[in-house]
Amino acid sequence: FMGAKGTMNWLAKCAHMITQSGQPVAWISPIGLPAVQPYRQLKAATLVTLLQTVSLVSESDDLPVHKPRQVSAFPPNFIHSLDSSHMLLTALEMDRRGLTFSAVHDSFWTHACDIDEMNVTLRDVFVDLYSQPLLEELKATWELRYPDLNFPDLPQRGDLDLNEVKRAKYFFQ
Repeated sequence: FMGAKGTMNWLAKCAHMITQSGQPVAWISPIGLPAVQPYRQLKAATLVTLLQTVSLVSESDDLPVHKPRQVSAFPPNFIHSLDSSHMLLTALEMDRRGLTFSAVHDSFWTHACDIDEMNVTLRDVFVDLYSQPLLEELKATWELRYPDLNFPDLPQRGDLDLNEVKRAKYFFQ
């Protein structure tokens, strides 16, 4: 998993650079959905009354970003955005093929008679999605959004043949 670790480190390093500029980490998912991490330093005020003490917490976009949380949360949040893109693209392709589709998180279902075709669809959509230059596109959008930052080079791409996913007995092992 050296490649995965290198990619995770690259994502975290870029997130660190973004937060050092005082900005939250933002990106656009492969389905075009904009995402902005909401993690801010909370501002709490304590109100003491005769009966109780009440803490009020402000969660405004005007508050400074919570830098450590922005950095630590970004790699998994980015991966979740890829997973959710895969799920939505799979649902759309299943509908295009006239098949029933249902999902919760990363568990996908269809009628028993359509399981084989759903398995083909899952793999086809996965290969199409991950054949895109996802990190290159992420970096390009960041360079537009954060023009004052000089992001590091992308991690080295491995030699995995994504089409092997289509021939694998099990999608996840």
